[in-house]
Amino acid sequence: MTKRIKLKMSSRLLKKKFRRQGAGLKKHCRFCGSDEQEANLDFKNAHFLRNFLTERGKILASRISGNCSKHQRELACTIKKARVMALIPYTSLQA
Repeated sequence: MTKRIKLKMSSRLLKKKFRRQGAGLKKHCRFCGSDEQEANLDFKNAHFLRNFLTERGKILASRISGNCSKHQRELACTIKKARVMALIPYTSLQA
């Protein structure tokens, strides 16, 4: 019988292996398949739309928010409409 030697993996190789496998579960669009959530996609619902903005006031990318491309375009138009109506600021007020 031969002994198997288990080699330690470096942290760099572990990170590379993790990147190759993916970051985990696939993100799902929160608007697809549910009509009740689609009703919340309204420019007057500023509190809900703030979830899709960074602290600097930028719109989150679909790869971060998990939205499909159709709903991401609709969300961007809704956020822009809320900005024009002065419900959401264009930028943060931090100096």
